[in-house]
Amino acid sequence: MIFRQLFEPISSTYTYLLGCQITGQAILIDPAMPAWERDLEVINGLGLKLVYTLDTHIHADHITAASKLKQMVGSKIAGPSLDKLPCTDVPLYEGTRLQVGSILIDPLHTPGHTDNHFSYLADDRIFTGDALLIDGCGRTDFQSGDAETLYRTITQKLFTLPADTLVFPAHDYQGRRVSTIEQEKTRNPNIGNRKNLEEFVKIMQGMKLSYPKFIDYAVPGNKACGTCPPDVPENLQQYCESMGVSHQG
Repeated sequence: MIFRQLFEPISSTYTYLLGCQITGQAILIDPAMPAWERDLEVINGLGLKLVYTLDTHIHADHITAASKLKQMVGSKIAGPSLDKLPCTDVPLYEGTRLQVGSILIDPLHTPGHTDNHFSYLADDRIFTGDALLIDGCGRTDFQSGDAETLYRTITQKLFTLPADTLVFPAHDYQGRRVSTIEQEKTRNPNIGNRKNLEEFVKIMQGMKLSYPKFIDYAVPGNKACGTCPPDVPENLQQYCESMGVSHQG
């Protein structure tokens, strides 16, 4: 499998490229609008053809590039079936594998950051979106988030994966690129080292993070698979192409 981890610095978003060496078909996980041209340059440079974009959830800090990429190269938009987005070409279900050439993707419903959040398991790696971050996890104080649900998702689903499974999150704000399930179980300050539910909920409630500056426009834009809403104020128009930092959106 051809693999690239691509970083969009404005929103600190990781986009993941998975390519089949046999068929030349490729998948992008969590593509961000500001970097769609870069993504296509990488794909074309590797001699691949983009056939699917997959989003882990409806993001609050940037606009997905799914629709733009579909417009440019005809790739299909795939995402969690639970979101029931009319713009989705291929709804993904837990238990139903997506195959692209030799690449096998197992969608996992991993709610808590958002209620319909999915993670994607591919071979020895799990793309965790905002459910599980490196030394952290996604916030649970908006957009149908729930700390108790996220605790069960991480401890009962993600932490039951093989210890050496590679963890690739949708964001990191400190330059970290990859972790493992064992590392997060051992040292994650939010939920690692056998923290119980009460401890985790207390930690999440004590975060007191600022309200994401672009959420009121990013969420409806992402419900349309990547459209900048027409009512974005003039002072925020730049966010349609260059999203500002909003941690754990």
